[in-house]
Amino acid sequence: MPKKHQVSGLGARERQILDVIYRLGEASVGEVLAALSDPPSYSSVRTMLRALESKGLLLHRQAGTKYVYRAQTPRASAARSALSHLVRTFFEDSPAAAVAAILDDSSTRLSEQDLQRLEKMIEQARREGK
Repeated sequence: MPKKHQVSGLGARERQILDVIYRLGEASVGEVLAALSDPPSYSSVRTMLRALESKGLLLHRQAGTKYVYRAQTPRASAARSALSHLVRTFFEDSPAAAVAAILDDSSTRLSEQDLQRLEKMIEQARREGK
């Protein structure tokens, strides 16, 4: 079983690169470079991809003369890990405080469907004793 890898210790550019990989599914250095706004040099992107791979976040395969990178951890798993870190760091380990912050945010607009989905999830959590 692969060990958990957290993205909390990454620099801003590393997070951007990882986001590109998640969005594209897999990408070469050139494809990552093309997807970045205000991109660094080709060699910088290549170096950061290798660093992300050494941190256990990416894997690569060879396609002709280039490497194609993909995330080692499924996006949903990485999202859960990032959310857990966010809740611990900014909301004193309180999921209720995190949800309250989302609901209090004036830019957040929840549809009736969103609200019904949240109600069902809360009811299910109650039934399961979470």
